[in-house]
Amino acid sequence: MSTLGQSIRRALLGERLPTSRAAQERLPKLLALPVFASDAISSSAYATEEILLALMVAGSGALGYSVGVGAAICLLFAIVAVSYRQTIMAYPSGGGAYAVAREHLGLLPGTLAASSLLTDYVLTVAVSIAAGVAAVISAMPLLAGYRVPLCLLFIALITLANLRGVRESGKLFAGPTYLFVFSGGLLLIVGAVRLATAAGPAVIIQEPPVAALQPFAWFLLLRAFASGCAALTGIEAVSNSVPAFRPPESRNAALTLLWMAGICIGLFFGITLLAQFFHIVPGGEQTVLSKLGRTVLGDGLPYYVLQAATAMVLVLAANTSFTGFPRLASILAQDGLAPRQLANLGDRLVFNNGIVLLGVFASALIVLFGGMTHALIPLYAVGVFISFTLSQAGMVKRWRTLRTPGWRLSAVVNALGAIATCVVLVVVAAVKFVHGAWIVFLVIPLLILGFRKIAEHYRTLAQALSPEEYDVPRALRHSVMVLVPGLHRGVIDALIYAKSIDPECEAVFVEVDPAETAKLQQMWVRYRPGVPLTVLKSPWRSLAAPIIQYIRTVRAEKGVGLVTVVVPEFATTQWWHRLLHNQSGLIVKLALMAEPGVVVTNVRYHVGE
Repeated sequence: MSTLGQSIRRALLGERLPTSRAAQERLPKLLALPVFASDAISSSAYATEEILLALMVAGSGALGYSVGVGAAICLLFAIVAVSYRQTIMAYPSGGGAYAVAREHLGLLPGTLAASSLLTDYVLTVAVSIAAGVAAVISAMPLLAGYRVPLCLLFIALITLANLRGVRESGKLFAGPTYLFVFSGGLLLIVGAVRLATAAGPAVIIQEPPVAALQPFAWFLLLRAFASGCAALTGIEAVSNSVPAFRPPESRNAALTLLWMAGICIGLFFGITLLAQFFHIVPGGEQTVLSKLGRTVLGDGLPYYVLQAATAMVLVLAANTSFTGFPRLASILAQDGLAPRQLANLGDRLVFNNGIVLLGVFASALIVLFGGMTHALIPLYAVGVFISFTLSQAGMVKRWRTLRTPGWRLSAVVNALGAIATCVVLVVVAAVKFVHGAWIVFLVIPLLILGFRKIAEHYRTLAQALSPEEYDVPRALRHSVMVLVPGLHRGVIDALIYAKSIDPECEAVFVEVDPAETAKLQQMWVRYRPGVPLTVLKSPWRSLAAPIIQYIRTVRAEKGVGLVTVVVPEFATTQWWHRLLHNQSGLIVKLALMAEPGVVVTNVRYHVGE
């Protein structure tokens, strides 16, 4: 990379970190909470609204059922959190649902859990960013026409922040997350005081009664429950990233998980209760939380602080996926189920390739669905409940296999979690299928198929490269040729190098213009480079095709096993100088790389040195 490119990279990403700094980059609990729990915490900003929107089909009178639905979701949240705490203690190396399912249930359940989580991570970014932009538009409706560009901008910024490292992103996201928790807590306290003292709302929002579009039915309750279960997304992020915590890793991760569960349940159920007591009706340009904030806090500074904190935490909630997705992808890569590049640590000790890949996928979803939260929500939370169920089922089998002290109680806890999440999975899948969840059920099998194909490739490659039973040739006959575009200092250096390898090497020139051939032959006689010149005719002006055909002829006639092709190149002093020269050498090299029995080597001549 050029000096200018290196300077830009360092300015954007920061200085490189040595591997020895990895332990110092681990997170304390106060930074780990906003990094790994921002997704779950932020979902309280829109989960209540999704419940109300589902119930509103039966009219304003049906909104009263939101409290019961919210209570059921909170109970499920507690069950899943306790179950995942056991997973954290049992798997300090991380991996979460994938590690548990693969070890105890087999490869197919493991890849099912992994593909479900990866899908949900992408959707988490898209939904969080879309919801954050919706909160911004609620406070500033003039920005409504810029929804998609704002979403893409926020994804780019979060991607960049994560490329700078986990510790730096944790410091960046801690403030907005804790501000949202504080603002949400203030909202609940002031709302509770107003209700207890009969002080009434700070701002009265006149909501006209909503007529029922269809009669109330139990199916609506199930649909509201399924929509509100978006509040559970993000629970598994802590269990996937246990190695990112400071020692003792498992204990710190388990405490962070319990803190997260308490905060999420308190905020979500509190907002649901207040929305019911203050008769908040969803709809319009404002979110439910925005309406509730105006009702309880008024139109002053506290309301705008709440909205700003909500927008920031919803946008930054995507960071949970930017930590979980790359780590899970790296584990899959280490197991030979994903491209090996995903396991590579970048300059800042983060998995750069996974971070960039997630940003690209999430951006595509935003563009495809117009950045609308309600359009993305039906796809959301399906995959996460698949992974929940598989994880808990795997833990049950683990306890029954190991039979460690207290295993019966642990197995009961995980069995309860598996049953609860499996029931919810069936409900969510049935309710959301026709509203877009079918896309998830199409993507997940395709991912599983992709994992199998990648694993098969790596397995086949390992067998092909194995030195076992390999008949090593006793001698290697090879021929050396130098591709010459003309005769200059760089070509002369390449000819000298080629002669040191094979004194009987030859120079090869592809004739596109006969006049250029005549000039080269005259220079060859004049400077006598000491290497015979072979001219290949190319009436179709192709460079690679005549060379490849000639190499095949040489191998057949001389019986050589290998042909070394030397490509001379000159290197310019400025990056923009490259734009002034054709890249014919690069094109030829790419073509030769696909030809068996050919080795391509470059001899570079640095101009000006």
